[in-house]
Amino acid sequence: MNNINKLPAITVSFWIMKICATTLGETAGDLLSMTLKIGYAISSMLLLSFFFVTLFIQLSTKKYHPIIYWAVILATSTAGTTISDFMDRTLGLGYATGSLILATLLVITLVIWKISEKTLAVTNITSTRGELFYWTAILFSNTLGTALGDFLADNSGLGFAGGAILIGSLLILIVLAYKFTKISHIILFWLAFVLTRPFGATFGDLLTKPLEKGGLNFGTIGSSAILFVILVILIAITMVRIKQTEKRLD
Repeated sequence: MNNINKLPAITVSFWIMKICATTLGETAGDLLSMTLKIGYAISSMLLLSFFFVTLFIQLSTKKYHPIIYWAVILATSTAGTTISDFMDRTLGLGYATGSLILATLLVITLVIWKISEKTLAVTNITSTRGELFYWTAILFSNTLGTALGDFLADNSGLGFAGGAILIGSLLILIVLAYKFTKISHIILFWLAFVLTRPFGATFGDLLTKPLEKGGLNFGTIGSSAILFVILVILIAITMVRIKQTEKRLD
C-alpha cells in the first residue's frame, strides 16, 4: 500500500473537462474509424494500444499529473467510441444489447472493486490494484456511454439535440441530488461519469453531422480540432493552479 494522490479533485472544472474530453473522444474515434476509413476493428485495436500505453505511464507516476490523467481519459473515450461501434455495427449486436453487456461489465467491475478494496474512492488511490479497477470502470463507462448516446441519437427519435437535452436534464438532477439529498456521493459520481459520456456522444454528433441531419456540420476534423484546443487550454489552467498551490505550501 502506498498513500498517493493520483486523482483530481471533483470540481466544476473537472466535469467541464470530462465532457470536453469525452466529446473529443467521440469525434476523434469517428475521425479514425470512418473519416479515415480505417474501420472499427483496427481502430479499436490501435486506440486500445494507446490506452494501455497511457495507462502504463499513469500507473508509473507518483502523483496527479493533469496531462497524463486526461490523456488516459481521452484514450478510454476514443477507444470506447470505436469499441461500441464495433459491437453495434460489425458484430451486429445493436445498441440495446451492447449497452446491456457494457452495463453488466461495469457493475461487475464496481462490485469486485468494492469487495476487493472496500471502497470506490474517486479522489484518492492507495493501491495499484485500486487504480486498475478505477480505469477499468472508466473504460467500460465511456464505452457504455457511447452506446447509450448513439441509441438516443439514432433509435429513440429524440435526435442529436434531443438526446443531449435529455442527458443534460438527468445530469442536472444528479447535481441537485448531490446538493440536497443524502445519496452516496460515490454513487452519484459514477452515475454522472456514465451519463457525461452519452452527453458527449450526442453533443459530438450534434457538432459533426450535416445540417440536414440535425447537426452543425463542423465535421469530425473541425470538431476534434476545436475540442482539442479547448481541452489543452483547460489542462494548462489546471497546471497553473496546481503550481500556485504548491508554491503557497512551500
